[in-house]
Amino acid sequence: MKLWSLIGNSQKLDGGAMFGNVPRAMWEKWIVPDTDNRIPLACRCLLVDDLDGKRVLFETGIGAFFEPRLKERFGVVEHEHVLLASLARAGFRDADIDAVVLSHLHFDHAGGLLAAHEPGQPPRLLFPNAKYLVSRECWERALHPHPRDRASFIAELQPLLQASGRLEIVDGEHSPTLGPSVRFSYSSGHTPGLMLAEIGGDGGVVFCADLIPGRPWVHLPVTMGYDRYPELLIDEKQRFLDDKLARGVRLFFTHDTQCALAEVVRDDKGRFATANELGELVGLAA
Repeated sequence: MKLWSLIGNSQKLDGGAMFGNVPRAMWEKWIVPDTDNRIPLACRCLLVDDLDGKRVLFETGIGAFFEPRLKERFGVVEHEHVLLASLARAGFRDADIDAVVLSHLHFDHAGGLLAAHEPGQPPRLLFPNAKYLVSRECWERALHPHPRDRASFIAELQPLLQASGRLEIVDGEHSPTLGPSVRFSYSSGHTPGLMLAEIGGDGGVVFCADLIPGRPWVHLPVTMGYDRYPELLIDEKQRFLDDKLARGVRLFFTHDTQCALAEVVRDDKGRFATANELGELVGLAA
């Protein structure tokens, strides 16, 4: 089994929104904002080859599906579909993927399922041979969003997934397609049913998604303004990090521009942090 970190389209979002109630005087020491108060964010995906004989992609990033006006609004940087280029550099095409695992269906995690925007053309799905794995609670949320997060979903995506015949709704710790190779746990502090995928068991890797978007958010009190229930998320993060530290499971970050993978550590005051950080995975044996 080998692992690649694949960069998708990047974006810039308001730093205050990304750091919730953390004062700018603190968070700007972690990530320097631009003149519009926006910070750079990666949309990093994890490719695992030969996962019990399957080639599995964990998330697809924001992609390039937005028309120009919305692309500007949401700070998407590149025009082309960066994930497809990253796949090609690793030696793969979207047609080579057997399963795409989506932690949730917010556009910065699922938009890469769609082809790049073409004027006058309807949205279309990529990854033609893949099963699309989504948790039941996330799927229900995408079908019936709350007014607070309705703008975070792609209205055209859910009908396309249903029509594909390859949508797989996941309940519990394992899915029919991936079996025991991937263990799922769930969080609801950011969005209902956020699905956290762990590969390899003890000593393996977990895709942190928006429970922990990057290294600054490993510190328990740090949450996002986009989170539904920050106090619940902190409690979930505490249990999550306690478990990963005890079992030596490394953290994979989607939104951290500098770090793809890190070990979780705890100092003598009980604060969580990271160590042995890797900026990129290129066929890493696991």
